[in-house]
Amino acid sequence: MQPRNMSMSGVVDLAAVKAAQEAKAKAEQARAEAARQGGTGAVSPADLVIDVDEAGFERDVLQRSAEVPVVIDFWAEWCQPCKQLSPVLERLAVEYNGRFLLAKIDVDANQMLMQQFGIQGVPAVFAVVAGQALPLFQGAAGEQQIRQTLDQLVTVAEQRFGLTGLTVDPDAEPGGAAAGAAAPVGPYDAALNAAAQALDAGDLAGAVQAYKNVLADDPAHPEAKLGLAQAELLQRVQGMDPQKVRQEAAEKPKDVAAQIAAADLDLVGGHVEDAFGRLIDTVQRTAGDDRDAVRLRLLELFEVVGPEDPRVVGARRALARALF
Repeated sequence: MQPRNMSMSGVVDLAAVKAAQEAKAKAEQARAEAARQGGTGAVSPADLVIDVDEAGFERDVLQRSAEVPVVIDFWAEWCQPCKQLSPVLERLAVEYNGRFLLAKIDVDANQMLMQQFGIQGVPAVFAVVAGQALPLFQGAAGEQQIRQTLDQLVTVAEQRFGLTGLTVDPDAEPGGAAAGAAAPVGPYDAALNAAAQALDAGDLAGAVQAYKNVLADDPAHPEAKLGLAQAELLQRVQGMDPQKVRQEAAEKPKDVAAQIAAADLDLVGGHVEDAFGRLIDTVQRTAGDDRDAVRLRLLELFEVVGPEDPRVVGARRALARALF
């Protein structure tokens, strides 16, 4: 396992976007299954703080991060600042009432995890959201700073990943089945896994077809819609000569096909604002079928980035001004 840094406001990362949609789908499935069974899936306050080792990291941190943000407190017995920070984090975990789960890792007993996270000293605090790791802070921190960081974390986790946290019942038994329950398998998991495997193997046509199979049965399926948008984008840029595409776009600002191709390359390269701005400018310069083709491609790129992304929100407003 090699953790990845996840920027809360960075360029588009197709893998991160996919993970966000998968996390949303799994969280929704878990809530629906709990409701169907007449239960709440509640945990006790004691279950909000857990000790984690290398053997249980996959289960207790990575898998749980698909339903709740997991804050990791890397500590050591000999570390005096750790003895000041850890009680604050434990108290806040209970106070935040299930908005995040606190996982405590003793670095002396788990050297491999310490190395994989690139930790140079303790205390060090990370978070894992939908399987993606991001650093929060290292060293001593004041409670106000910690609260601000946690507030940002839970907001991003809810808005971008659909993770609303755990239901806490003060009367629930600690360590109950709900505390470690895995999300139920969804009806399209086999098809979605086939699509993911096709993407990993470079079989873009196979991935496109697999996602289309899901959408034929459930046209609004969020993960399949996102996956199809991603796979089709990658399929379009496959085999492109980037230098030639960008040269044609620069020489032919009114050429709709050239601008659309360049926008696809912009997005795959992480230049989100450039991709959106290029197509919005093209909308302003065109009319009729050409304008409609550009508008539709822009909407497809919005799907890839995600509707909640502030860059998409701003571009939608700009597109509306350009159209009307």
